[in-house]
Amino acid sequence: MFSWITHWIESLGYVGIFGLMVLEHLFPPIPSELVMPLAGFVSSTSATMNLVGVTLAGSLGSLLGSSAWYVLGRLVSYRRLILWVKRYGQWLMLKPRDIDEAIAFFRRSGGSWVVGVGRIVPGVRTYVSVPAGLSHMALLPYLVYSALGTVVWTGALAVAGYILGENFDQVQVFIAPISKGVLVLLAIALIVWVVKRRRRRF
Repeated sequence: MFSWITHWIESLGYVGIFGLMVLEHLFPPIPSELVMPLAGFVSSTSATMNLVGVTLAGSLGSLLGSSAWYVLGRLVSYRRLILWVKRYGQWLMLKPRDIDEAIAFFRRSGGSWVVGVGRIVPGVRTYVSVPAGLSHMALLPYLVYSALGTVVWTGALAVAGYILGENFDQVQVFIAPISKGVLVLLAIALIVWVVKRRRRRF
């Protein structure tokens, strides 16, 4: 995987970075935590690439890849989603009312800050686009706030790789426990939510 990613960046330059960041959202084993620091490192020694271009290419690719999930959310009709929940939601302790509440929260919060912040949270950044689509968040605000969060994320990773040089892979080592921590917190939140629902039921 590493040699393949390196080949894409070194042979295709900005186009390779763009393509890898699109694939990151469609093929999870490709991590931005490796792609962008490596791209930042390569830009520090390259005569054809610079840090600004690397950040821009990575951000555009990431924005396009995540937008595919937004489109999916828009295409799934409310009626189809509710029918699915009625049929299979019991396995997740999920009811149609829960979907309504989730969409209502997203709309109440404006959705904008949720998308912006979600785009810089490991383990969440890809799939935060789904509720944005489900709640029919307007395309322009979605793109603007998603782009802001995306630039912060990709830019920070690229700068870290640029500064660390040949030790760029330490960025992934540092972020890995953070990603796991976020996922653990989400799992705990889900468990607490399920327990509360069961208590209300009984």
